[in-house]
Amino acid sequence: MGKKMKAAILYKPGDVRIEKIDVPKIKADEVLVKIKAVGICGSDVHYFKHGRIGDYIVEKPLILGHESAGEIVEIGEEVNDWRIGERVTIEPGVPCRKCKFCKEGRYNLCKDIVFMATPPVDGAFTEYIAYPADFIFKLPNSLSYEEGAMMEPLSVGVYSAKRGNICPGKTVAILGMGTIGLAVLQAARAFGASKIIVSDIEKLRLDFARKFGADHTLNAVDVDIVKDIKKIAKRGVDVVIETAGAVTTCQQSISIVKRGGTVVLVGLAAENEFNLDVSNIISKELDIKGIFRYANMYQTCIDLVTAKKIDVKAMISKYFALDEALKALKYADENKAESIKTMISV
Repeated sequence: MGKKMKAAILYKPGDVRIEKIDVPKIKADEVLVKIKAVGICGSDVHYFKHGRIGDYIVEKPLILGHESAGEIVEIGEEVNDWRIGERVTIEPGVPCRKCKFCKEGRYNLCKDIVFMATPPVDGAFTEYIAYPADFIFKLPNSLSYEEGAMMEPLSVGVYSAKRGNICPGKTVAILGMGTIGLAVLQAARAFGASKIIVSDIEKLRLDFARKFGADHTLNAVDVDIVKDIKKIAKRGVDVVIETAGAVTTCQQSISIVKRGGTVVLVGLAAENEFNLDVSNIISKELDIKGIFRYANMYQTCIDLVTAKKIDVKAMISKYFALDEALKALKYADENKAESIKTMISV
């Protein structure tokens, strides 16, 4: 009988069980990673509550978690670049490496990408995972495993800022101050944005935004976002990054961006179809960009955090043990107003 490990397994909405399963066997090009920390993403909570996200349905028991870091404990026979004991953070999407998008470096668009904790692929709410050696990254000793796990959501934020071409002198509005919005904010500051305006409906998140360098924080419950941003940036902002995933904020983005500006849509709205002012998009000659996850971001994010340009540790609000996975998922779901990132330490 092989070695066993603990895993938190989702059977159906609301039903997460800690069970003993076999430690995975590695392939020749893989490493075995002892998981040390896993962040809880909004997608984990959504699967936990609803058992599906769009066409991705939990039809058999699933291990959640795709924001992870750990220590290499075994190496495949074809792996030459890694050593047992090295600390790593894990990029959760592995593409085919052969298609047009992969060859262009846009592997996030690979139709055959295998992404952790996306049914039927298991994730990292467990003690060990076997993983391709070319999609792990060295974690400096100066960073904790929990900070290593935060490289995944940070990659979304940094990628969004890059898609918006944020650079010195640009004025930026970020709508939504959850984990991704705060990551975008820190990236925008690191990239030299001259003025950053943010909005949210929760005071705690706006307090975090001020801590991370927002010049103006607007509570959408109390003010007219469009009017107030136009008072601050009379011609509109250069870049809007929408992370809230709400119809209203998507529509507001078109109104507050300047002529010739850029809107980056990051958040996924509940409604797939809604009205946008197309005449405004055309007459202002706007660039509207979507983002899907990220590509080629992990090393950049590690470098930014190591250089103390970005603080991900401050975004972690609560820690749980793996045995408390059910409690952790409930906490993340029920405390959105008081919590930014919930972390499982293994």
